[in-house]
Amino acid sequence: MVMPGLAIRILKISTFWGSFITSNGGQANNPKADIFCNEGFVLFFYFLYTLETFPEPYTVREARIHVRHVRDLLKSLDPSDAFNGVDCNSLSFLSVFTDGDLGESGKRKKKGTELEQIDCTPPEHILPGSKERPLCPLQPQNRDWKPLQCLKVLTMSGWNPPPGNRKMHGDLMYLYVITVEDRHVSITASTRGFYLNQSTAYNFNPKPANPSFLSHSLVELLNQISPIFKRNFAALQKKRVQRHPLERISTPFQVYTWTAPLAEHVMDCVRAEDAYTSRLGYEEHIPGQTRDWNEELQTTRELPRKNLPERLLRERAIFKVHSDFTAAATRGAMAVIDGNVMAINPSEETKMQMFIWNNIFFSLGFDVRDHYKDFGGDVAAYVAPTNDLNGVRTYNAVDIEGLYTLGTVVVDYRGYRVTAQSIIPGILEREQEQSVIYGSIDFGKTVVSHPKYLELLEKTSRPLKIQKHLVLNDKSEEVELCSSVECKGIIGNDGRHYILDLLRTFPPDLNFLPVEGEEMPEECQKMGFPKQHRHKLCCLRQELVDAFVEHRYLMFMKLAALQLMQQKANKPSSPLMGNGSSPTTFPENGVEDKETSLLEDSKMEDNTPGLEQVKELTETIASDDGAVDPKSREVIQNACKAVGSISNTSFDIRFNPDIFSPGVRFPESSKEQIQDQKRLLKDAAAFLVSYQIPGLVKDCLDHTMLPMDGTTLAEAMHQRGINMRYLGKVVTFIMETPAQNQLDHIHKIGITELITRSAKHIFKIYLQGVELSGLSAAISHFLNCFLSSFPNPVGHLPVDELVSRKKNKRRKNRNLGTADNTAWAVMSPQELWKNICSEAKSYFDFGLEIIMFPRLGPKQVARRYLFRDPSKSAFSLAQSVT
Repeated sequence: MVMPGLAIRILKISTFWGSFITSNGGQANNPKADIFCNEGFVLFFYFLYTLETFPEPYTVREARIHVRHVRDLLKSLDPSDAFNGVDCNSLSFLSVFTDGDLGESGKRKKKGTELEQIDCTPPEHILPGSKERPLCPLQPQNRDWKPLQCLKVLTMSGWNPPPGNRKMHGDLMYLYVITVEDRHVSITASTRGFYLNQSTAYNFNPKPANPSFLSHSLVELLNQISPIFKRNFAALQKKRVQRHPLERISTPFQVYTWTAPLAEHVMDCVRAEDAYTSRLGYEEHIPGQTRDWNEELQTTRELPRKNLPERLLRERAIFKVHSDFTAAATRGAMAVIDGNVMAINPSEETKMQMFIWNNIFFSLGFDVRDHYKDFGGDVAAYVAPTNDLNGVRTYNAVDIEGLYTLGTVVVDYRGYRVTAQSIIPGILEREQEQSVIYGSIDFGKTVVSHPKYLELLEKTSRPLKIQKHLVLNDKSEEVELCSSVECKGIIGNDGRHYILDLLRTFPPDLNFLPVEGEEMPEECQKMGFPKQHRHKLCCLRQELVDAFVEHRYLMFMKLAALQLMQQKANKPSSPLMGNGSSPTTFPENGVEDKETSLLEDSKMEDNTPGLEQVKELTETIASDDGAVDPKSREVIQNACKAVGSISNTSFDIRFNPDIFSPGVRFPESSKEQIQDQKRLLKDAAAFLVSYQIPGLVKDCLDHTMLPMDGTTLAEAMHQRGINMRYLGKVVTFIMETPAQNQLDHIHKIGITELITRSAKHIFKIYLQGVELSGLSAAISHFLNCFLSSFPNPVGHLPVDELVSRKKNKRRKNRNLGTADNTAWAVMSPQELWKNICSEAKSYFDFGLEIIMFPRLGPKQVARRYLFRDPSKSAFSLAQSVT
């Protein structure tokens, strides 16, 4: 690796003669080389290049990069940045658990053929009978995380920047260093390198010291003035090189953990510079210094992808830009909530304010202009960014050329939800009504369409299972759409076609959307559906849509094959289901019926000779070949109608995302089509509760899936397309399963996850009323009420030693996180657990009282094995992380 300030040049080119013997009787293999042939010898030239690095003059930028690189090397083994998720750093316990035994790159053999033994004795705190439950072991400690100290202080000098006369001498900046030997030195970074000057903390004397130790590298200079630095830095580098490569690369998936240990806060000039310049909105507001995120995101997606190398390069570029955008959006969202970014509409109410920082647009998750009045108000506004993010992910995965989405990041911080988006070129220069040329800006009242958008979105309709449909605008005119009405199309000043507001990309979930006059299937009613939810934006997951379509495809093939076989045997065909009756016979008691159904499906697929004929027949009909038998064509048409296909000649199931959407009207000509779509949505809702939930339990029973904690349980549910709002139904289904004893661990994980998610919902509202100075005390108090066995934890209010006696005149519109509210301090464990039980019942439809033991509430049941010492609070101010 070449350090900043070094260049490479070719120092010398040496020419050599050589020869080799030809293999065919003294004749050269190449006729053109005959001039070099001499009785079986061929002469040739080869060159030897000698490369040398030479020092190149520094600039201010390169000097800063050099200092930052030295600082990164000194902190390469320090986990403090990883604990706090700084600059995409994440924790890695690979070397902790493997103890360095990583195959060829691990420890060497100790004696003969025997490897050095590793102590695998479990720690005492997890053994039976242990009374202590410390928090520290939740984050395994590594002895290499306490690196050797190379310097006490490395920081920018207070004499920066250099005065004009010193700039003419080549001075770029000044550094202040305290070595381990307690030697205080001032260092000048000049165009020629680094050297010691004669300045002190109180006297400025930029002249070179005697000796000055001029060095092109800062490390080389420090090696000369500090023997301890030389020894420890070499040892530090040796340890760093021995680490596994996966532990040395940063990742965009930042990990913030509340169990992070309390680390010593040391002086760090680079961290200070980042915090008070580029990280808090000074440089980001300078137009010439900011990154055009939208241009970077869209340009990377436009990279060629014709072959594998091009696709790899494109994916790598997309990953890098998205990682940088995510990190920048996270910093910006935190700055917005902390009040460090000026709103672009400061005169508006605090919840209605919008922000632009670092070319990123930020908005808050509140229903500011009654946009979500018919969908659930603020609750719907809080959920909408997540649905929009899922839609952006889906359209990016389809990756249609010419169709662009915005860079979108959703950040939850201190109880608030912030949506960060890249900015469409020109969008801020015109009104929204003038910009939108496709979709609706008022949830279906005024709707417009555009042929180019219809062309682009039609390419996504098949993979996303979205049906092209007609809606009526405010003038009762028919408008054709290939998405939900909320989806907006805007052509930016760069000529690109953007789509945004993709919150209704997937069809609605009718189990949580009661509609007057619509009756749900019997299978849903047995499980207590439809159930009124807090908002009307509940939608099915993409995994469920794909599983439902695959299930219907198998049914389509079986029905068509069965009728073809009956035709060949000259038997009267059995009537196919349609006109309101669902072709799916759902099981009533769950696992066993689903298992039988799956076995029947596999037998039908393997043993039905008509399946191949059905495939050929559908392909022939799709190719508009007129040689198809009318009876065979009728068979395919009946099968298509039975399974709900929108086509009469081939299997094609798609959903209309605007069905049951408030404010959307459809023309009379689409009445029959709308009824078919309603029936299809009901069947999908019944499929989820009657096939997917029992299938999940069966997989756990067969050990096909092995959830180990709440995270893996959520992943298993999502793989089957089951939303987390069904968690209560999943736990109830497990309790009613005959094999409940075999699923006891899944039941416990489900109960724990249900309690934790209910507490998280309460914690979100709880944090919104906490002032920044009281955040640590508030979090400690909440955790004590939630987890501790201490009966009456007391909320320690922040000390008021620094409160001024003068009247504090506050601004009318303060930032969201500084409300003077100490209501959190009066929360008690009894009140919290009562709210948790209420939240579990209202959101998950699960009564926690069913797990209560005599004389013990759910609080004790959930906490009895966590913190056993009832004499003190489990959490203090020093343990909580803000």
